[in-house]
Amino acid sequence: MKNLFASACSAFALVAAMGAAVLPMAAHAAPEEVTYLLPAPPNSPAFAPWVLAQHKGYYADENLKVSFIVAKGGVDVAKQIGAGNAVIGGAIGDTPIVVRANGIPVKAIAVLGAGSVTMVAANPADGIKGLKDLKGKTVTVMSYTDTTYYAFLGSLKTAGLSKTDVQIQAAGPSGVWQLYTSGKSQAFAGVPDWVVNATDAGAKVELLDNGGFKSMAQAILASDDTIKKNPELLKRLVRATLRGMQDIMKDPKAAADDYVAALPTYKGKEASIQATFEMYNKYVYANQKTLGQIDQARMEAVQKFYVSEGIVTKATPVNELFTNQFVGVAK
Repeated sequence: MKNLFASACSAFALVAAMGAAVLPMAAHAAPEEVTYLLPAPPNSPAFAPWVLAQHKGYYADENLKVSFIVAKGGVDVAKQIGAGNAVIGGAIGDTPIVVRANGIPVKAIAVLGAGSVTMVAANPADGIKGLKDLKGKTVTVMSYTDTTYYAFLGSLKTAGLSKTDVQIQAAGPSGVWQLYTSGKSQAFAGVPDWVVNATDAGAKVELLDNGGFKSMAQAILASDDTIKKNPELLKRLVRATLRGMQDIMKDPKAAADDYVAALPTYKGKEASIQATFEMYNKYVYANQKTLGQIDQARMEAVQKFYVSEGIVTKATPVNELFTNQFVGVAK
């Protein structure tokens, strides 16, 4: 009994001693380490919101230490998250439609804009004025496991074309536009960055109408398990990332300067980065009522199209594809 009492006294003494240090320790708690999967290398301006959130300390403000790891496209990101290899990752809003039908338990928890991040670009000198003119042409995409590829297939369907009508070549995040500028492809599908890259390289580029296919913007993905067990972590990650996007929307020139400061390899290319950011503002980020919010009607429409055209085999209940519980949570 004496030993028990002595142990209890020692325990109370330890708690008291710890209590005196609780506040300072909490204030200086070690940052929570997070692995964030991206579908392509983070040195692409497409990932500027993430780079800026890192560079300007927005993740640090949330007591997070984020490490970016590159996967093989958005679908691969979703597979890795679904398998529990990472708690969060980036793709586009369409990605859960593609993977959820195959039993991968992930949701979109934010989208970065109300537009589509997938663009189809071509040279009008090659006689390509619309999607239907792509028949028999070579079109480059980043990979066959990136959701921009599936979005491109959706756009083709609106013109009555399938992937067998077009020579689609996966060329990686650099090759997708470099093959175009070298004349080895007549069109490419991808993000605004590559449109600016091709233009800077001297190629003639014209954006094609996507045929009304409302593919979505970049998205933040998480697994059902993490959404259930660690919502506070996801809230902090979403909030910090959206701050990076907001900087681009407010002042693309200042954001370009900050981006180059974060990635000095772009030194001297500030004007091109600014032009890229302005494309995102015009075509992708604009017209979102609440930053990061996912439009249910749009998600339903995109899924309906994917199913009707056989891009996915079955529909998933829309509430299993996304959640808006982590947006609109600014401090």
